[in-house]
Amino acid sequence: MKPEEIRKLEAYLKRTFNQSMVVKARPKKDESAEVYLGDEFLGVVFRDEEDGELSYNFSMAILDIDL
Repeated sequence: MKPEEIRKLEAYLKRTFNQSMVVKARPKKDESAEVYLGDEFLGVVFRDEEDGELSYNFSMAILDIDL
């Protein structure tokens, strides 16, 4: 993802969920970025462009030991 895209996603996540959310580019991956809450890794946001429409999908695994 481009830096401008990452900044927009981060601003959206901060506005919607928590001011401590950070979005970081992934090395060697252009279609996704990592999402953190402070220093804690939360998941990955994927860029999806299909039929001329752009969307983003956030994927977060929740381990049973965390429940």
